[in-house]
Parts: sequence; structure tokens; C-alpha cells
Amino acid sequence: MKKIKTALISVHDKKKLNLLLKNLYKHKIQIISSGGTFKEIKKLGYNCIEASKYTGSKEILDGRVKTLHPKIHAGILSIRKKKSHTRDLKKNNFQEIDLVIVNFYPFEKILENKNNHKNIIENIDIGGPTMVRAAAKNFNDVTVITSTEQYANLIEELNSNKCKTSLDFRQKMSEIAFTETAYYDSVISNYFISKSKKSFPKKKIIFGNLIENLRYGENPHQEAAIYSLKQDLNIKQLSGKKLSYNNYHDIFSALLISKSLPKNIGTTIIKHANPCGVSINKNKLESYKQALACDPISAFGGIVACNFKIKNNLALELKKTYLEVVICKGIENNALKILKRKKNLRIIDSSKLENTDLNNISSYFNFFLLQNADTFSFSKSNFKVVSKIKPSFKTLKNLIFAFNVCRFVKSNAIVIANKDSTIGIGSGQPSRLDSCEIAINKMNKFFNEKRGDEIIAASDAFFPFVDGIEKLVQSGVSAIIQPSGSIRDKEIIKFANKTNTVLVFSKTRHFKH
Repeated sequence: MKKIKTALISVHDKKKLNLLLKNLYKHKIQIISSGGTFKEIKKLGYNCIEASKYTGSKEILDGRVKTLHPKIHAGILSIRKKKSHTRDLKKNNFQEIDLVIVNFYPFEKILENKNNHKNIIENIDIGGPTMVRAAAKNFNDVTVITSTEQYANLIEELNSNKCKTSLDFRQKMSEIAFTETAYYDSVISNYFISKSKKSFPKKKIIFGNLIENLRYGENPHQEAAIYSLKQDLNIKQLSGKKLSYNNYHDIFSALLISKSLPKNIGTTIIKHANPCGVSINKNKLESYKQALACDPISAFGGIVACNFKIKNNLALELKKTYLEVVICKGIENNALKILKRKKNLRIIDSSKLENTDLNNISSYFNFFLLQNADTFSFSKSNFKVVSKIKPSFKTLKNLIFAFNVCRFVKSNAIVIANKDSTIGIGSGQPSRLDSCEIAINKMNKFFNEKRGDEIIAASDAFFPFVDGIEKLVQSGVSAIIQPSGSIRDKEIIKFANKTNTVLVFSKTRHFKH
């Protein structure tokens, strides 16, 4: 147990400061402080020694240097049981500092609200993290507090132990403190990397805020939690039971597709991270019905993402099918009431979520793979018509829609579409021919040919042989889009021309492993 005699307080977040001071004052703890914290302590009516008077050195460089002084850091870092340290303190007339209470300039929030590089740099805290690291290193003798949320635990510790703290408590606070400084520095590091536009720096720091511990991972024997690079997820759960690991996985898969669709248009249905129906029909109700019609059996127990505000008529339709999650871009009050009647249905509002600067991270053993997300917007310049028969504007639009969906389907991926809606999806097969057969079987099982219009198909990578494209054409497909790059591209083009099939090549491949 270590008795607290002297505390140094320097906090940006001054919430609960009165509660803290009241308890420190009760235990007759001497307080040292500086800058705005010193002024606030005096304003609250408590005695406090200003750091500049304590050290005998005035603040300089417009406040950049306040607590960076040997008298402060020696008091924090001295090992109490080491005689040479005790002699050094006495020789220099320094005293021990037993408690350090510091929280940092809110650099992360500054980034959200400012784009002035000079102002951003001025909000990098130097003295605070330096004191925290010193106190955390010397946890055997010093207690460090880095958040207002820890004040209650500190007060309880002091009251229970007659103004002393236990080694377990100090060590726990030290662990949190080093995590805080590491996180703080990582945010700064990533800011500078973003300024230099380096996608893959020599050393990569990944950081995150714990949002919640999940019940379990993909399976009950696996532990899981969800973290965010921001302070929150920017998605809001409006109703339903707690989200699981698999729910989140499917939600993010659905949102990636949904955010790639035209603004305020499009319905996506996801099952096991794969789309089983997507539609960009402008009629919101029809959009959902057509997405569902693609594969109503797979949609059972799935996730629906609407890239628009949900209204009454759609809520009534959604209520008819068993779903795990419904994602919306806003929802009318009455529609929310309708969906809330299904108590276990999770309703998610993704209005504030932005689809920018995304990266994919996969971890295996002691390695992790990092890549930019495949979310760039297609334009006509990405594609080249290679068949003799040219697609109409409407056909090309449908081909690009199907190709866009294709990149979010596990490889090998085949998407068959009609009238801005998918009608058959084949995913995750080692053989592209097998994916073709699955997509065709889905189409034959659920598609109502009375809808008319041409049937088109998309592939996430090139067809290595003619057999895949041949099978699609035999099933009624009249236009196909695929990446180029096969040594048999000429054979594919020849077959398309022979069968009067529209063939469009993409300049980019879109595997999804």
C-alpha cells in the first residue's frame, strides 16, 4: 500500500473535478496544478500550488512548456526504496509526487472539427502524455489516473485504505494509462500518414475503441468483441435484441453493397455475408419485393438493408418475413412502431455512416493483411464493349449494376440480373462453372419470366474457358460483363459473336475471398 501525500492534476476534461477535489481535500492531499486546471481548482475554492511556483520556472513558449521540469518528473519517477533516488531528491530539494491525474487535449475530436493543419498540430498534447508515461512506468510507487471514469474507483480506493492505494490498483491504472498514450500517439501517427498519403507505411498502427463485448464469436466457443476506429460505430440500433458477431459481419457486408448503390435507392438482402438479392428499382416497395424474389428461401433469417428511409407500406411488407436485422437510412415513426412489434428484430439506422477511406484487415497467426476496400465508383471508362452487337444504354446500365453486386459476392461469383434486380446469384465456389450452375438454378427456381426484358450476367473475374459463358447463354442470358485478362479472351469474344451475345470487358477484376 502506498500513501498519497501529493497529487499533480492537469486535465482538459474538467467534468467531475469538484467531486475529485472534495475527496482529495478530505484526505489532506497537497495539489499541484497548472494552466486552466489551476484556475478551475481555485475557482472551485480549493487550495492549490501552481506548477510554475512549485518548480520556480514560469510557463514559456505560449504554454507549450508548463510541466516539463526535472522537479516534477523526478518526483514522479523516483523509486521510493532506492537510497540514491532519495538522496537526489533531497539534494535538489525535490519532493515525491504520489498521484498523477491527467487527461489529454482531445486531438481526435479536433480532427473531426478542424482542417487547419497548424491548429491541429497545436492540439497535440506533449506534457500530459509525458507525465502519464512517467507515472505509469513507476506504478510500484505512483498512482496514475487518465479518465474521469476512474475517479469513482480512486475515491473508493482512498476511502477504503485510509488514503492509500494498493499495488493491484496502481498496476491496473498503469495498464490503462499506457494504452491511453499508445492510442493517443497512434491517432497522431495516422493523421500524419494520411497527410503524406502513404497507404502502407513501414510500421502500421491499428487502434480502436471497444464498443462492446459480444456474447461469442462465429461459434459459441469463440470469444469476440467489436471495436471502432472512431468513438462510436456511426450506426444506431433502434430496437431488438443485442447484436452478435455474425450479425455485425452481415450488417457490414450489407452496408458495403447498400452504400455503393445510387443515392436513396436500393435494397440488399444478405445471408452469411453473401447477397441473396439486390434491387435498385426506384419504387421502394418493389425494390424490396424484387430483392426478396431473387431467393426467398435464403432470405429467411437474413438481413435487409434499405438505402433509403423506410415508410409504412414497406414496414408492413418486411414484417411478413422472418428477418434478423433491418437496416435503414432513416425510418418513419409509424413504420418503426410496426417493426418494433417483432421484439427480436434488430432495427439499425445507418444514416450517419459514410463509405469513405475504408480498409480491409485480415489476421492470421502473427500476421495481418491490409488492403484498400473495393468500393470505388464505376464509370463507363472502366468498361469496353468487345462484341459485334453493342449494348443499349439500358443494357449497359444493367450490366454495370450486376457487376457492382458481383464484387461483393464471395468468389467465384456469378450474378444474373433482370430489370435492375438480381434473379440468380452463385457464390463461393472453387469452380466458376459451378457458380454459373448455382446462379442459373436459382433463376430457374424463382424467376418469373413474365417480367420480360433481357437477362444479363456478370462475373467477378474472367472466364478461363468458354464452358461458363456457354452455360449462361444456353440459360437465356443475352449480355455478359466480365474482366479481361484470360489467354482465351479471343475465344470468349468469338463465342459471343457466334451466339449474338453482348460482351463487355471490365478493366478491373473483383475477387472477394
